[in-house]
Amino acid sequence: MGNRLKCLHLTTRFIPATMQLRYEEILPHAYLRKDVKCYFIRETDEFIEFETKILPGGYPELIFNLSDIYLYAETENRFNLTPPIDYLGQLTRPLPIKSKGKICMIGIRFYAHAPAYFLRESMDGFNDQVSDLTGLLHSSTQTLYQQLMEANDLQLRIHLIEQFLFSRMANAEKRFDQITLVGDITRYMAANNYFDNVDQVAEKSGFSSRYLQKLFLQYTGLTPKSFLKLNRFRQSLDLLDNKKESLTSIAYNCGYFDQSHFTKEFKLFTGTTPTEYLNEKLL
Repeated sequence: MGNRLKCLHLTTRFIPATMQLRYEEILPHAYLRKDVKCYFIRETDEFIEFETKILPGGYPELIFNLSDIYLYAETENRFNLTPPIDYLGQLTRPLPIKSKGKICMIGIRFYAHAPAYFLRESMDGFNDQVSDLTGLLHSSTQTLYQQLMEANDLQLRIHLIEQFLFSRMANAEKRFDQITLVGDITRYMAANNYFDNVDQVAEKSGFSSRYLQKLFLQYTGLTPKSFLKLNRFRQSLDLLDNKKESLTSIAYNCGYFDQSHFTKEFKLFTGTTPTEYLNEKLL
């Protein structure tokens, strides 16, 4: 409890210095660490209004909003009350968020395959958006939300979430075998830095490239190639944040053809070049 991990990459503006946004990450139980990267909380003591740009990270999130938070809908040109339970799907581009309210939220940050244990829909239908899941999830999730609302202690809230996850994982369904297999493949791909060798990954997994792509889209929302690009981008972002290597060195170490290739792909995921990203962090 209380172990801190690296935060999802955010670019946040318009938070008054006197109104602090508190953020914390908590490691899950060892049994859940193949599926859950961390739990997280965000909260403020006062009403705030802010803008955030969320960068692709490869980790979808199930979020429980325990206070009244209003999210700006650009198509409607107004702020709408966020649903009790929402889901941040896979991001393939930066997602701008404008919101206001007294924030109290607790979330589960999953590895790419794990939300498929809870949602029967194809995961690519949730990409690049925040979706209202209040009516899509099992009634046990609604019960969990009510329990989280009533609990005032963080340790109790984490305990409730973990009991919910343990219970869900114990209810084995036929499709769970495929989801678990996709999870194993994503870990193998990420650990071995396969980059663009999708055919080789498919062969090692005993599938055709077409079938592997079908499984990935269904259970992660990404194609194998997109997953590898996102993994490579995430590695480059970590190295940029450490500020210990040149752009050329980062490009080489992350498997890009050259710095130009690195810059082009980085801009697709962030909207900025690596140099512009670093300059923004200094502001």
